[in-house]
Amino acid sequence: MSAVRRWARGLPRPHTLRGRLTVGLVVLLAVSCAAVGVAVVIELNGFLTRRLDEQLTEAGPRFPASLEHSGVLPDDHDGDERADTRRQATGTFGARLLDGAVTHAAVVRTTGTLNVKLSARDEGELAAIPVDGTAHSVDLSSLDDYRVVASRGIDGDVLITGLPLEPVEAAVHRLELVAGIVFGAALAITGVAGGLWVRWSLRPLSQVAATATQVSELPLGSGEVTLPSRAPESDPRSEVGRVAGAFDRMLGHVEDALTKRHASEERLRRFAADASHELRTPVASVRGHAELALLHPGPVPPEVTRALERIAAESARMGEMVDEMLLLARLDAGRALQRQPVDLTRLVLDAVTDARAAGPDHRWTLELPEEPVTVTGDMHRLHQVLANLLANARIHTPEGTQVTVSLEFDSGAAVLTVHDDGPGVPEDVAPGVFERFTRADRRRTEDAGSGAGLGLSIVAAVSEAHGGSVSLESSPGSTTFTVKLPA
Repeated sequence: MSAVRRWARGLPRPHTLRGRLTVGLVVLLAVSCAAVGVAVVIELNGFLTRRLDEQLTEAGPRFPASLEHSGVLPDDHDGDERADTRRQATGTFGARLLDGAVTHAAVVRTTGTLNVKLSARDEGELAAIPVDGTAHSVDLSSLDDYRVVASRGIDGDVLITGLPLEPVEAAVHRLELVAGIVFGAALAITGVAGGLWVRWSLRPLSQVAATATQVSELPLGSGEVTLPSRAPESDPRSEVGRVAGAFDRMLGHVEDALTKRHASEERLRRFAADASHELRTPVASVRGHAELALLHPGPVPPEVTRALERIAAESARMGEMVDEMLLLARLDAGRALQRQPVDLTRLVLDAVTDARAAGPDHRWTLELPEEPVTVTGDMHRLHQVLANLLANARIHTPEGTQVTVSLEFDSGAAVLTVHDDGPGVPEDVAPGVFERFTRADRRRTEDAGSGAGLGLSIVAAVSEAHGGSVSLESSPGSTTFTVKLPA
């Protein structure tokens, strides 16, 4: 049984439901055909064998009894008139045994009888036949398979009459051949017709699978989503029909949820854009009045001067935050960026120069190719990407940190990397570092600044708006931001 199971495991199995159902149908039909064929062959073999036994009973021991004459016929004697062949079919075998030894053995031919020389094994098989008047099968090497009956003679001898099994075996073999051809053709036709029928029956399920595949390939993360057409209606009383109906209802719920989410995102985006736009003027006004108050020539108490300086500084920071929020809102709305050739090499040189001036306590290193790297995009926004990455490396690493900025051209893309050997990004922050307002609870330095957590979000949004991407690899002692832009 274990060998059969291992053999079955080694057989190739279809992966589709249609293939499995078709194979299962053909296998069941093959098992049924095999069972019918075996039953018919066994029944035919038994029926013909019983008919042969009836012929043996009708023939009786007349032929072997007629061999009980004096003298021995030569082996090639043909046409002996002393043997009684009346009502004996051609091929009838007769043998006389006395004291367990064969004294005479002959076969009926069309022209008479023919003595048969039996081997020692044949004589032993004949001697072992029970004298009970029932038929038994023997295999005579001198002749063929025979069905024989042994009976007592009047002289105390044993008379054996036999008929060949060759006609029975020929009829059975012919039936096996015909059954194999018919069943094989039936299996082939059933396989083709069953495959077509199963395919037609499962057509709604195939359409459901195709629709599900289309839905799985849609970008459902954000934005307006148009789902593909529903699967066609089918009989709701069938399993396939119920699956198709449930799938269509599920798609309807998903589409409603996506529509509501998109409407909510649009409202939130418009609110952020409108609020940012409206805040720019009062923030600029507060900052201007604070700076104007600081320029007053009269005496001002130190604590008032300090308060005005803080108001001016926080107003400037709030203005930057408003500008960042407005930029993100415009990028979310799909606002087109400028499209012009941008020399990234020159952009990197300028950005690192600015960063070196802002962070002289850091060690800044440049790795640039010999040839300029040019991309098509918005120069101002790409400069903002570089500035945000360098500011992130400067603010969140201690003094003396090595910051390496490299630029290269690889596989049709410009690759910009900013690497530092600082303490790294905390593991709980790294997965959402490009999300908006993401701020670590544990800063990499004590002087972490008070940013709003929008810098890296702008890096990701601008990179995606240019058809590129940004990624982070961080561990203690090594942090690398990689920006890829199509060149």
